[in-house]
Amino acid sequence: MTAPHGRGLLHLAAAVDQRGSSDAAAYVEPAQLAERGALDFVTLGDTFARPGPDALGVLAGVASATRRIGLVPTVSGARPESCHVQEAVATLDRISRGRAGWRSGGPTAEDEARSRADEEGGTGTGDRAADGFGGTRDGPYRVDYRGSTFSVTGAPIGPRPPQGHPVRVVDATGSSDRRTAARCADVALLRVTGPAQARALRAELRDAAAESGRAPDTLRVLGALTVDLGDGERAAEPGHGGGGPRNTPQGPLYRGGPVGLAELITVWHESEAVDGFHLTPAEPHRDLERLVNGTVALLQHRGLFRTFYPGSTLREHLRLARPAGRAAVTGGAS
Repeated sequence: MTAPHGRGLLHLAAAVDQRGSSDAAAYVEPAQLAERGALDFVTLGDTFARPGPDALGVLAGVASATRRIGLVPTVSGARPESCHVQEAVATLDRISRGRAGWRSGGPTAEDEARSRADEEGGTGTGDRAADGFGGTRDGPYRVDYRGSTFSVTGAPIGPRPPQGHPVRVVDATGSSDRRTAARCADVALLRVTGPAQARALRAELRDAAAESGRAPDTLRVLGALTVDLGDGERAAEPGHGGGGPRNTPQGPLYRGGPVGLAELITVWHESEAVDGFHLTPAEPHRDLERLVNGTVALLQHRGLFRTFYPGSTLREHLRLARPAGRAAVTGGAS
């Protein structure tokens, strides 16, 4: 499917984080709302070792209350039981019938992700070399891995996930993070404030992906913005509309109405700055509703975003192929 200007349709995702809520049921309605808007996926931050919801557990519950939307928990790189986290994400993929992804997080996530990717590419066994999700296409897989950060040996722990391996999301704003994303991410997030900067970094990511031996079109690059859509339609505040959002200590922020946000998204997408956006509502309930019923509805009316899911898995939403049975981290079979 293509948009009127000839580019592929937009990819849109949203965060469903809520301040001070640890009740898994509280996340069902936001995910269902995002699904009604046909968004590619929702993300939920990980609060391991501190009060709040466990992203994996919450989204496992959300899976049974949704049918199509992708579910992407943030997984802390500091977790000691990394092999168990990988199996938990694979389980989320199975119970959601192919809708799972994972986003690395934590203070040492990027360093650990690069270290594991390098180690798994050279010392992992068999199919275990692809993001920790391996095995034969239809059968179970065996963990037999030894690296500097962790070692795991064990019996088969489950069949290969429906998607081959769940979609990997990496924040690629930093230069070292872009190297990781170019090598083994399916979705790269860029926290930037202008389309020119985004376009240059997207080109850098695609070039680096090609240099690592993977097809550039197997990487989706999304702009990452916090959006404050207020209580009514209004023009974007100075510094927020037109060319880009405003930079803040918390990252790029768009403050304005849903129509202005649709204009910003359109301009960035048509200029090939990004493949889409990951949007974090400043006010979770209010801004997600205005995003879906306002911005997304307008983009759908313009023919820039789908009105229904043509497939059932997250890889299908992102128009990414299912990896082959054996996929190397450095090979980018995404």
